[in-house]
Amino acid sequence: MAENQRKHYRQLYIEVEAGEVYAFIPGTIMDVLVKEGEQVKKGQPLCILHAMKMDNKICSDIDGVVEKINISANQNVSKNDVLIKISKKQEEA
Repeated sequence: MAENQRKHYRQLYIEVEAGEVYAFIPGTIMDVLVKEGEQVKKGQPLCILHAMKMDNKICSDIDGVVEKINISANQNVSKNDVLIKISKKQEEA
């Protein structure tokens, strides 16, 4: 029997925390559409990632507040880099 000679395995899927917005493909950030402290809704565009001759709108997956922005316009990013961190919106009492 032939033994599997492969030493490195490509990680296809990564586990991310709710509110962590990450790059699904390497590319260049064309524009950041939000600011830290801004409230966002699920589905709201956060930034534009240019990759493979296409501009991709990266959207929020939860309602919340932008906690941290790790990117700026014209910055190159790698796959799975965390671009923006969103904290869940606190319910008002």
